[in-house]
Amino acid sequence: MITRRLLALAATPVLAALLVGATQGGGGTPGSATAGDPYFPLSGDGGYHVVHYGLSMGYTPATRTLAATATLSSTATQDLSSFDLDLSGLTVSSVLVDGSRAQFSRTGVKLQVTPARPLLAGESFRTTVTYAGVPAKVTDPDGSADGWITEADGSSFVAGEPQGAMTWFPCNGHPLDKSTYDIAVAVPNGWTAVSNGRLVSQRTEGAKTVFAWHESRPMAAYLATASVAKFQVSQSWTAAGLPVYSAVDPREAKAAGPVLDQLPAVITWESSLFGRYPFDSAGAIVEHAHDVDYALETQSRPIYDRAPDIDTLVHETAHQWFGDSVTLGSWKDIWLNEGFATYTEWLWDAKHGGPSTAKRLAADYALPAGDDLWSFPAGDPGNGGNLFGTPPYERGAMVLEKLRETVGDQAFFSILKTWATDHRYGHGDTAQFIALSKKLAGKNSGTLDALFATWLYGKGKPAQL
Repeated sequence: MITRRLLALAATPVLAALLVGATQGGGGTPGSATAGDPYFPLSGDGGYHVVHYGLSMGYTPATRTLAATATLSSTATQDLSSFDLDLSGLTVSSVLVDGSRAQFSRTGVKLQVTPARPLLAGESFRTTVTYAGVPAKVTDPDGSADGWITEADGSSFVAGEPQGAMTWFPCNGHPLDKSTYDIAVAVPNGWTAVSNGRLVSQRTEGAKTVFAWHESRPMAAYLATASVAKFQVSQSWTAAGLPVYSAVDPREAKAAGPVLDQLPAVITWESSLFGRYPFDSAGAIVEHAHDVDYALETQSRPIYDRAPDIDTLVHETAHQWFGDSVTLGSWKDIWLNEGFATYTEWLWDAKHGGPSTAKRLAADYALPAGDDLWSFPAGDPGNGGNLFGTPPYERGAMVLEKLRETVGDQAFFSILKTWATDHRYGHGDTAQFIALSKKLAGKNSGTLDALFATWLYGKGKPAQL
């Protein structure tokens, strides 16, 4: 994610973490109603892993209503007597587990499901939830909105970081759980529904057009989108054959065009630094939603609240490696997403006539000790309200420049590419990144403990550059 104020300056190896307080045996026990994240304790659920989501939805912009069926193909990771899904608002009319009617209840943002029979550890099962209503955005601890955000004309800006996925589909909503997706959205003719991955079909059924999308790579729920507007659509391919599908609000088209034209070059350049592009499609969703005031790296197809500038495009594209393909396992590690994407902006600007990354570091360091940059450590935001503050972005980039200066270019860029490759489609945490840095730093590894202690975890402005 990138905010306007900041513009001014292994598959799933952690599934065990979902089993918070769970036990096995007998007829099973309830799965935990949390993934255990201290910043968002109501996010995510234990006792199962969602392998695939199938979402079939109809959205009516005139009334802002959504009617949908969600089918979750899951695997139990313990013996389960019941389990929870994250769902905010909306009215559930039925829940089936493997075709049999299940009991369900609602408590806050939790949909509690009790299947007709207990589920055994390792068992595959299918949950079908039918629901409808007017989706409502959620307000995050920092006061920003996310989820299904409806604009005045009924269009939808759907961006779920960190907790908004639950506003439009029942999910295991913590980034620990990654899944593949099929998302089909029916909208009135003349409107377009844009989601993740590849557009597999577009068909007209009377007064409706159904857009069916398939995301074949594991995706955290917060990175899913189903944005709807009267878009101008363009489809093309990169020289390497990667399909590029972009949807732009006509009011933003003139400003967005010259920047979006650079997307293939940005992807090629970032691939040279971080390894091959991790997904089978690319593109952009550009809305006219200036009240939202941020862009988000929705997987394979970032969403922008307005025509992006080139730095924003570079930032959100970098997230396809850092955040989307390699996903954090705890929100505390947000700098692994935002610091890396911000540093990629630094690299792009340095390559295209801007200041060097060393000068960017020096300019940031020159800011006074009372500046927001030093308000909390990049590696320890302290709470959910700080996730999108300045330190994880700008100070996170400073950490990477200090690492580069310490280990040298060859080792540094090897660290970035190895990180993106070794954790492709899975998860990574800060301890793992530090361990990799020390492993590849060679003779310079001994100085890294002090570097990370000072620049990543140190409170306030470091005593010296």
